[in-house]
Amino acid sequence: MSTIIERTPKNTARRSELVDDEVRNLLDRLAALPAGAPERQPLRNDIVRRTLPLADRLARRFAHRGEPLDDLVQVARVGLLKSVEGFDPARGSGFIGYAVPTILGELKRHFRDKGWSMRVPRRLQEAMVTVNAAIDPLSQQLGRTPSVDDLADHLGMEAELVRAGMECAHAYAAMSLHTPTEHEGGRELLDLIGHEDPALDAAEARLAVQPLLEKLPARERSIMVMRFFNGMTQAQIATRVHLSQMHVSRLITRNLGRMREWLSGGGKHASAANG
Repeated sequence: MSTIIERTPKNTARRSELVDDEVRNLLDRLAALPAGAPERQPLRNDIVRRTLPLADRLARRFAHRGEPLDDLVQVARVGLLKSVEGFDPARGSGFIGYAVPTILGELKRHFRDKGWSMRVPRRLQEAMVTVNAAIDPLSQQLGRTPSVDDLADHLGMEAELVRAGMECAHAYAAMSLHTPTEHEGGRELLDLIGHEDPALDAAEARLAVQPLLEKLPARERSIMVMRFFNGMTQAQIATRVHLSQMHVSRLITRNLGRMREWLSGGGKHASAANG
């Protein structure tokens, strides 16, 4: 089967549409052969090769809907194989009339099963299809990649709708957070997502504490800043301000008590000079 659904040469793929009765004649011959006849497989393969251009043309109808064309071609060719297997010449209908809805059904099922990663309004889905279909011909016409304004003028659409249609294509298929990033030396997409800054938790406290620090005498304010903002130990602070470590510890404990009192609303009129 894998041999059958490989791409055929360009000259074969570009042949004009096959006459239905030619294919029907081959299918009649296939149906007349017994199940184990060695001629069945070559004949079946011949039918598939003759009708591959039909499957490829149907696949190209869906080429601008967010799926790679190669994937759509494979899906359409699977639908063609199902058509060959399921066609019953005894019913008297033409093969093409049977194969087209079968192949289209396979393509539509592919889109239905794959779906969108998130809910996108139908208006934007249609805008994406329209914009994607216009990019290639407009690029050839302009000799460059068209801008949003170029596409809007060409399609008679608002620039915002064009931009939204282009952006919503990213919602079709989700990307794993473990996807390797380009030019990042083995890093994954997850590594590029920002994390919460631990310092944010202390931001509000810093704003509340700042006016309280201003109430302290200069030396004691410096001690509190060195301890709680600069991360210095009591021993390091004691060396810096030429006091004993025990004295520094007492000052820190006393000033923390004062600041808690001020923060809770008590001691509003307390003077920093007291003590």
